[in-house]
Amino acid sequence: MPEDVPDDFNFHVKFGIQSKNEINTFENTVTKDLIEDGTETTDITFTDEEITDIYEKMKDINIMENKQLEPKNPDCMQTPHTEDEWKIEMDGEIQTHAWSGEYCDPTKDAQQLKELRDDIFHLVKNKQAYQELPEPTGGYD
Repeated sequence: MPEDVPDDFNFHVKFGIQSKNEINTFENTVTKDLIEDGTETTDITFTDEEITDIYEKMKDINIMENKQLEPKNPDCMQTPHTEDEWKIEMDGEIQTHAWSGEYCDPTKDAQQLKELRDDIFHLVKNKQAYQELPEPTGGYD
């Protein structure tokens, strides 16, 4: 990965029980899963400093490399579980990753992607535009 954030750096991550939550820098939007009330999307942007921090975290885990995301010997599964789908573009290349939270013991790579997603989502939850979205109703079994 380049040392500095490339001009074409963007990412899109879908996550949650039914992967209805989305953070999309290609379109500068965030979508919130409202469960029984569908989804709602709003515009959101990251500051240059936030983008640099996200990029550095992606560099730390070599996000553009192939990942081992499914345990070799899954010993237990859980439901409901989250599903994450990533698309990252930089320096003219696109990388995708998908992993499931159904395994009790995620791989190191899956755990790193989850932590990265959680860090990014923490930034999103502090944005005014996200805070103005309605609260979800209902729940998943």
